[in-house]
Amino acid sequence: MAYVIGDSCISCGACAAQCPVSAIAEGDGKFEIDKNTCISCGSCAGGCPVGAISEE
Repeated sequence: MAYVIGDSCISCGACAAQCPVSAIAEGDGKFEIDKNTCISCGSCAGGCPVGAISEE
């Protein structure tokens, strides 16, 4: 199951730096996770300073 970034994202980019498969990119107003690339490892969630990332 892929991870998703919620509305509390502050666009800091910490999650993108943590992703081992580069599934995260800056989107429209917040970062977004490509569901087809995400390997559900959870690295991004652990790196988010505001807890904006959760399992879908």
